[in-house]
Amino acid sequence: MAYTTINKSTDYFNTKLYTGTGSAQSISSVGFQPDWVWGKNRSTTNFHALYDAVRGSTKVLQSNTTTGEQTFAQGLTSFDSDGFTVGTDGDLNGSGNNIVTWNWKAGTGQGSANTDGTINTTYTSVNTTSGFSISTYTGTGSNGTIGHGLGAVPKMFIVKRTDGTDGWYMFNSNLGSNDAYIMLDSTNASSTSNGSTLWNSTAPTNQVFSLGTNSVVNYSGRTYVAYCFAEKTGFSKFGSYTGNGNANGTFIYTGFKPAFVIIKDSGRAESWHMFDNRRLGYNGAMADFLANTSAAESSSSATLLDLVSNGFKLRGTTDHLNGNGQNFIYIAFAEAPLVGSNNVPATAR
Repeated sequence: MAYTTINKSTDYFNTKLYTGTGSAQSISSVGFQPDWVWGKNRSTTNFHALYDAVRGSTKVLQSNTTTGEQTFAQGLTSFDSDGFTVGTDGDLNGSGNNIVTWNWKAGTGQGSANTDGTINTTYTSVNTTSGFSISTYTGTGSNGTIGHGLGAVPKMFIVKRTDGTDGWYMFNSNLGSNDAYIMLDSTNASSTSNGSTLWNSTAPTNQVFSLGTNSVVNYSGRTYVAYCFAEKTGFSKFGSYTGNGNANGTFIYTGFKPAFVIIKDSGRAESWHMFDNRRLGYNGAMADFLANTSAAESSSSATLLDLVSNGFKLRGTTDHLNGNGQNFIYIAFAEAPLVGSNNVPATAR
């Protein structure tokens, strides 16, 4: 029996490594035209740089700050058929610097308005196969709903105001409450304080997600971007686990070989830790990034986790990934499914 309809995960998500030149260059071999590019200069403390095709090239947001959208004329200057082009800006093209980008495919372009909710989106770019959509909208200040286009219930969505300095507010179904939120730009634990004014105490549906009257997600006349994710068997997983504080740590079953994993302790002030299968050191001395800081890539002689054919295994005793009795949420995308529709199994590391 087929485990997934996505046999080639790199048609929808891929990590790309390259070296900056300081001069404009085209980055190819991503495998598709990306609609969301999240990049980080591995060598420096330059900020994370997030671009999407809905807001348009040169329009950057930064996951480690509350700063609104900025125009970097020499940032990511175009989304191309097999990658993207970068200008001279150091975030994604510092001369001699090692750069990583994580790339997602939505609807291949800006998309069009979604009118499924009571608040129409300006544009929505959606891929129902991979369960990912990007939407922009203008707030109304009244309780309302936004159409996400996924045709499935999102497990997670992130909302960021683009015309001002508000944080990255995330709904995640693993936080256990329709009022719960957690912030991508912060170490803060999850909270339900004022959560009812964020999501109107309402779970998302297969057509819409709900907004309350809180200005950080829905102030009248302000502009926002929303990134929505539905879980797809064999390709993406948005889950949780409990740490055991042991070097023989918790094993987390995802049903696929992970290519990209983000982990956050949801109950304590800890950073968002990012791992992938391309940077040197996975399943050994791990290369770690923090989504909420501009720190350069850190490396450790300790094995923090192993990426295996059907999930990931914690190997360290550190509190920020495996604290005994602590609750963690994770976001994972596949390198390969455990078993695809072609009945070809993933191999172990």
